[in-house]
Amino acid sequence: MSESSNDTWRRAGVAGAALGVLAAGAAAGVAIERLTVGRGMRQKARLALDASGPYGSLRGTPGKAIADDTTELYYEIDEVDPEAGAPRKRRLFGRKAPAPVTVVFSHGYCLGQDSWHFQRAALRGLVRTVHWDQRSHGRSGRGAAQSGPDGVPVSIDQLGRDLKAVIDAAAPEGPLVLVGHSMGGMTIMALAERYPELIRERVVGVAFVGTSCGKLGEVNYGLPIAGVNAVRRVLPGVLKALGSRAELVERGRRATADLFAGLIKKYSFSSKDVDPAVARFAERMIEATPIDVVAEFYPAFAEHDRAHVLPVFREVPVLALAGDRDLVTPSSHTEAIADLLPDSELVIVPDGGHLVMLEHPEAVTDRLADLLARVGAVPAATGAKAGSGNG
Repeated sequence: MSESSNDTWRRAGVAGAALGVLAAGAAAGVAIERLTVGRGMRQKARLALDASGPYGSLRGTPGKAIADDTTELYYEIDEVDPEAGAPRKRRLFGRKAPAPVTVVFSHGYCLGQDSWHFQRAALRGLVRTVHWDQRSHGRSGRGAAQSGPDGVPVSIDQLGRDLKAVIDAAAPEGPLVLVGHSMGGMTIMALAERYPELIRERVVGVAFVGTSCGKLGEVNYGLPIAGVNAVRRVLPGVLKALGSRAELVERGRRATADLFAGLIKKYSFSSKDVDPAVARFAERMIEATPIDVVAEFYPAFAEHDRAHVLPVFREVPVLALAGDRDLVTPSSHTEAIADLLPDSELVIVPDGGHLVMLEHPEAVTDRLADLLARVGAVPAATGAKAGSGNG
């Protein structure tokens, strides 16, 4: 190994130690659990939760969109069930029936389309929906532009172009409602920046959930400012180094699964009584994101600054929703979006963390159903319920 490589890994080790110190508070509960519950028992519990949890089991009609760099983007469509009580469209003699409203769901960083499980279950059959996996996530292909020695970093602008490719393939005509969580909300902003005419001509509603229009470099993740600043300086380089040794790092992640489970729970949820099966479901989605993908996407968030784009949505009904204890994209960022869109509906969910749509599905689903009713996508009384989503 060269001297420069040794230096890189030495810095990675120092940064890793710093991260470990900063994470100590989050890991305290995990350490106590280790003293009282054997590793074998914990592994059996995870397997039992994986087998019994229905979350992420909903599937629709699959499709594939091709991004402008040839990346294959996977999506699924749930069509309207004529028996589900959706409003009938009057068909005039000799004319084609109008295209239905399509609701397009965009997920967040290190997640997948299944993160909308509860909302999908509640709206299934009532309205046409498209759920897609962002590049290098879920069932979508590895980002072609990011692959190989000449790979370029992911940009939020690229994600906006990806969303346009999905819309062109899955919903080429008719009105649209765009729903985005975290990185998915940023993706919608990038779409609007590059294709403002699409927003003006076709988008009839938007929901921003736990997202931000910029200044993510100021977020402290609930940690001491000095420690955060130190880690922030070295983390991009460390992640890049770790991404180059993905196989080794993935083995390490598996060996420290208990610690990661504690950290994931801390930064995903706020409620102490969150369903263990839901917590495990989130853990599985995040675990499934390879470390090199984590490294490729991370720098894009510091560069994200799209407050200037939000006026494009001023003529569109907007829902801005967040958990009040979100440590990843704090609720103040959602309030900033609402400030720039004074006619929007601002909802701050009490005792809600970053994955508020999984933690408090009834609150998110009810507000989303209200938005859809307001734009005529569903009847005013949809019957949408945020139940377990078993089918």
